Amino acid sequence: MSGDNEATRGFWPLVSFHPKVDFGDAVGLEKIFKGNCDRIAGFLIVPIQGEGGVIIPPYGYLKSVRDLCTKYNILMVDDGIQSGLARSGRMLACDWEEVRPDVVILGKALGGGVIPVSAVLADKDIMLCIRPGEQGSTFGCNPLASAVAIASLDVIRDERLAERFAQMGEEVRNQLNKIQPKYPNYIKEVRGRGLFNAVELNSKNLSPVCAYDICLKLKERGVLIKPTHDAIIRLTPPLSMSLEELPEGSKAISYFFEHFLP
Repeated sequence: MSGDNEATRGFWPLVSFHPKVDFGDAVGLEKIFKGNCDRIAGFLIVPIQGEGGVIIPPYGYLKSVRDLCTKYNILMVDDGIQSGLARSGRMLACDWEEVRPDVVILGKALGGGVIPVSAVLADKDIMLCIRPGEQGSTFGCNPLASAVAIASLDVIRDERLAERFAQMGEEVRNQLNKIQPKYPNYIKEVRGRGLFNAVELNSKNLSPVCAYDICLKLKERGVLIKPTHDAIIRLTPPLSMSLEELPEGSKAISYFFEHFLP
């Protein structure tokens, strides 16, 4: 289903009829729905595009998706694996627009960094369409993984991590936005929500240095970040990070621009 050739290479031929729409284009989405609603069961959306470089849709887009899915009787499926469970400063990224999807997919933070676990959530009128014996999974319903997931959710709720990460995210972006004016030829934009942030770089001015090179240098200073599309670095610190530890990342980025670029 991915529109990224790097993700689909080696898996051809792909399943036919997987229409795609530009992120944030509600008009284009309705055109696809209107002409194909009898062939579309669900619309899978990432509320904040992580692999795309922490791309946040225009405000109101998620609400428009919800309304269109309801209008054309199509399931709204929220891929919250990266953006869900407090990462964005809300329990789910869709909560920024108070939107309730029909189906939610969760993972990553659900395992609390202890064990791999994922989950699919929906109301029973959807879930019970799958009857006993119709769907199975070799590693599904693992009791240890389920116990870890429950404990992880308890921590996120009881320690009010979503609210805390919203505050911490504001601080991260404040620190990064103080660095940007010092290097306007290299840093194009700082963006994000909660602890889901990105710095987009000017690849033309950086050349031959790319985002991957920056990540390698920052690793030497004890800061792990991930490159995306050659000119974007993503900052998604562990949810266990404290407010006092946040400046380490921005200091390392500032150090790189000061010492390794002309």
